[in-house]
Amino acid sequence: MVLDSAADTPLLLEAAGVPPVLEENTAGRSPFLLTCDHYGRLIPRALGDLGLPAGELSRHIAWDIGIAGVAKQLSKHLDAHLIAQRYSRLVIDCNRPPCVASSIPVLSEATAVPGNEGLTRAAAEARRQSIFEPYHRRIAEAIDRRLRDGVPTVLVSLHSFTPIYAGIARPWHVGTLYHRDTRLPPLLLQLFRGEGDLVVGDNEPYAVSDETDYTIPVHGEARGLMNSGVEIRQDLIADEAGQRQWAERLARIFSEIETTLRAQRLLPV
Repeated sequence: MVLDSAADTPLLLEAAGVPPVLEENTAGRSPFLLTCDHYGRLIPRALGDLGLPAGELSRHIAWDIGIAGVAKQLSKHLDAHLIAQRYSRLVIDCNRPPCVASSIPVLSEATAVPGNEGLTRAAAEARRQSIFEPYHRRIAEAIDRRLRDGVPTVLVSLHSFTPIYAGIARPWHVGTLYHRDTRLPPLLLQLFRGEGDLVVGDNEPYAVSDETDYTIPVHGEARGLMNSGVEIRQDLIADEAGQRQWAERLARIFSEIETTLRAQRLLPV
């Protein structure tokens, strides 16, 4: 299911273009609401290739490699609603406050993005209204509906990270990212570490903050929802086999977490 009305794709995306929001399993019964800020790497036709060669647009600077396959399969395994964003983070990063420089990066890792240099305020606003706003509006609407209907909601933001950043190798296989929530992240850390074959990051390779993140602070913390980010190293999910294995692993772990939360009365029994 996608948003396909003209009102959802103003200014930048043509009426016949690809809508920014992808949804799976909208009627899913799981308490977990899955989001995926960097699911896709599309670029609006009007922006061309942002001045970048094709090879750069397939790298991690453009999207979270492998997480799309994991997210779709995890949504099926858990019977969970997934809301994902199809456009490249190089156009506008849907997990950054629009007011920060990294929202529309002129430099990503060591790569200059010519198409993002010298943007007018109107051009930046067109990207925000066409891509950022429909995505986050849909997340907010889904949470509103769930709360109105009395559906328990735990926000899980799915991401992947590059094995090497700025020339430095990252040892973690998976990381749990959080800020203020003290309920879900400890359970995730415990179960990830209990797998026995994983190097687990505790707020590594990134930590959530109000200054550097948007989805968890705005949709999770500000609304009092249990929440956590999950980051998987991209070389582990670069192919279909890896994506399937990690979706199955996460489904098993989140099913165990759901049982624990219900036993602790943090979710209704």
